[in-house]
Amino acid sequence: MEINKKLLLILPLLLLSCSSENPVDPINLTGYSSESLVHDSLQRQYLMYLPNSYQENTSYPLVINFHGFGEQINEYASYADMRSLADSENFILVYPQGENLNGSPHWNAALMGGNNKSDIDDLGFIESLILKLSSQNLINSDRVYMVGYSNGGMMSYAMACHKSNLVAAIASVSGTMLYISNCEPNRSIPLLNIHGTEDPTLPYNGNNYYNSVDDALNFWNTNNNSDPSPNTTLLNTNLNNIQFFGFSNSSNISVDHYKIINGGHVWFDININGKNTSELVWDFFSKYDINGQIDTSQ
Repeated sequence: MEINKKLLLILPLLLLSCSSENPVDPINLTGYSSESLVHDSLQRQYLMYLPNSYQENTSYPLVINFHGFGEQINEYASYADMRSLADSENFILVYPQGENLNGSPHWNAALMGGNNKSDIDDLGFIESLILKLSSQNLINSDRVYMVGYSNGGMMSYAMACHKSNLVAAIASVSGTMLYISNCEPNRSIPLLNIHGTEDPTLPYNGNNYYNSVDDALNFWNTNNNSDPSPNTTLLNTNLNNIQFFGFSNSSNISVDHYKIINGGHVWFDININGKNTSELVWDFFSKYDINGQIDTSQ
């Protein structure tokens, strides 16, 4: 099954575009700076937002938010906007830009030499980005978080698999974990997964091209040595009925899943106890650093 998915991966990614199912508001880039770095002889672009409380010589948590296949960061940042949250919670926000593949920006969410969408080293680019921000004394390297939508969710998984020394926690919104057999994190990784049961692009139950949501949850629960009996809750929200599954291990490292009943392929407009998707993601991230659960009693 894994070999077939690798061989058949490229075609469906060339055909899908992740952006069309999300409404795009007029782009307002207030507060962002447009930045770049050179990695592997390519000049790579990213948007960066510093919280309004920013002070020099102070290191902040970092949230990297990956766009979907076919998207530009200006478009993606307009509907997956986390600026007000960065201000209220005091973290630095970065939206990196994937490179074009025949006019379609993308993320190579696998090791080089496999069946990626191009030969561009995206894992190395994100590592270089983190090291750059760390060298500028902007970020707390123990608190680097990654979230992505669709192909961007794939990239979050890939960073946890192959660059786990850099990642405190990850989240995937309507994404999938491409490769399971060669995923080798060096420790337990907190994961938040949000996915719709009627996703036509990355099906909830998987297909010949993509792993299912359960495949991903099972891998990380095994990796983390989670308790096999989850905390489950049925939530009634503004969007759909949502089933919540929360797994945890003896160190309180969680694998949390919001199963959006009848949900499609979108960055969801959730309202759970007054919290939207971005707020749910940050609430999850804020509990962890690279060493595990943050001790808030001190």
